[in-house]
Amino acid sequence: MAESMKGLHRSHRCTEVSSANIGEKVTVMGWVQKRRNLGSLIFVDLRDRSGILQIVFGEENVGVEGFEKAGTLRSEFVIAVEGTVAKRTAAVNENLKTGDIEIIATSLRVLAEAQTPPFAIEENSLTKEDIRLKYRYLDLRRPDIQSKLMMKSKVLGLMRAFMANEGFLEIETPILCKSTPEGARDYLVPSRVHQGNFYALPQSPQIFKQLLMVSGYDRYFQIARCFRDEDLRADRQPEFTQADMELSFVDIEDVLDVNERLLKYVWKEAIGVDIPTPFPRMPYHEAMDRYGSDKPDTRFGMELTDVSDVVKNCEFVVFKGALEAGGTVRGLNVEGQAGMPRKRIDKLVEFAKGYGAKGLAYVAINEDGTYKSSFAKFMTEEEMTALVAAMNGKPGDLLLFAADKKSLVYNVLGAIRLEMGKELGLIDENKWNFLWVTEFPLFEWSEEENRFMSMHHPFTMPMEEDLHLLDTDLGAVRSKAYDCVLNGTELGGGSVRIHQSDIQEKMFELLGFTKESAHNQFGFLLDAFSYGVPPHAGLAYGVDRMIMHLTGTDNIREVIAFPKVKDASCMMSKCPSEVDPKQLEELGIASVAPQEEDVE
Repeated sequence: MAESMKGLHRSHRCTEVSSANIGEKVTVMGWVQKRRNLGSLIFVDLRDRSGILQIVFGEENVGVEGFEKAGTLRSEFVIAVEGTVAKRTAAVNENLKTGDIEIIATSLRVLAEAQTPPFAIEENSLTKEDIRLKYRYLDLRRPDIQSKLMMKSKVLGLMRAFMANEGFLEIETPILCKSTPEGARDYLVPSRVHQGNFYALPQSPQIFKQLLMVSGYDRYFQIARCFRDEDLRADRQPEFTQADMELSFVDIEDVLDVNERLLKYVWKEAIGVDIPTPFPRMPYHEAMDRYGSDKPDTRFGMELTDVSDVVKNCEFVVFKGALEAGGTVRGLNVEGQAGMPRKRIDKLVEFAKGYGAKGLAYVAINEDGTYKSSFAKFMTEEEMTALVAAMNGKPGDLLLFAADKKSLVYNVLGAIRLEMGKELGLIDENKWNFLWVTEFPLFEWSEEENRFMSMHHPFTMPMEEDLHLLDTDLGAVRSKAYDCVLNGTELGGGSVRIHQSDIQEKMFELLGFTKESAHNQFGFLLDAFSYGVPPHAGLAYGVDRMIMHLTGTDNIREVIAFPKVKDASCMMSKCPSEVDPKQLEELGIASVAPQEEDVE
């Protein structure tokens, strides 16, 4: 039966006790990790979020009743222990922070009993993730999960302290917002008072933080919850945390400077790593040409090579067809892998098809300089020699080629490059390669919409030297946008915003908005801009992705207390779920269940 806390006060967490406290009386509380009964003595490992502390129960110290009670303890019982700190009588445990001391118990209270948990509360659990997520409240007791969430708390505190010192004001923006286009799908919330109307949960605080600049707050910062109804990946969740900022009277250099100093401070204080600044910068088109990605992992080479001019006159129909259709032919030199088994090459071909490719061409350069190739018979000897030379191929190398429209070739070879980098151990996991990717296209063509759309959002400023292209070549217009990339992951991104009304109106026009539709969607922002708006810019980090890097995990669910799984559901609480029909009636909406198809 559980006992009360009456008269007790915890004096220390488990690992706050040290050899400096030997001889002192302490009160500690936590969960029983394990119990060992040696007859005359009972040893209990007590666990709290700080770590583990050994408790020793002897009848002469804790009394007959207390000793008997200690004998009934099981894993995950919650207990309170009063006792005296002593030097360990048995061998020192160098794996524990408290491995040289123990508590000689003088009293014991069982604050809560516990059923046997469905899995052991231990680091690096091998229990299937779906079971752990079903019992997430138990999974969260595991020391490795707790350390990740404590790191997250520490980093948020560091960011707040740094930003406050830099003159940023932490201001909250609304969660219930107006739905706006040009982004991922919104999560919608029906209004009971305004039936038939809906709020949207914010995909970001974008419009509100710009309004705060109009309002004269100069520097804004917020740890913001954001929501996007999109398909999930390993580093994506439907609700996530952003470290969001906006600054007035600045241009690109000002934003990059304060953020480099922010990241340098966080990495040093959180994990003791000195990040060199300033970060390298790379224009978007260079990143795509060299790495096939706008978030390149620069910890290893194996860059893409454009061989379109080299093969433009060849008779290999795959290359020829791609170039005639306005596409490109590019390759990767996987050095030293000419001996890769055909089965593995076939798997790479299937891997490429998963990214949209029709196939993958290859040349293996034998040690004697001859070629083993999937397409050599369609090429002259001179053409093959020129192609290998363009790829800097040498005996022992494997050359891989993709041919199609440029965006697809980038996607395919960029993914294969990362796959090969991991498989061949080319990536130095101890490197922290930060990079600014800049000069993103202002627009991107949407095949689905059959029109140009904003690559980021319609408030991003074009580069001044490209303003004349707004009337002639939208695809060539570069934006004053920038992404912070770390080891192949986009940590955050932002841009200089449009503050001139004529340019903003032009943007809406180019994106297909009429004056009426633009005002319907963004009227309150446009109205605000008519009252004097300063030049401003901003940036937002995905905090969860940042913590993934700082804690060395590749699973975003490990750094979120109560995450969703791939279908955006919670395995613990079983949400989303049906609601009482009365609630729907009050909202004036009806739920239409999907009809099951007849199975013959």
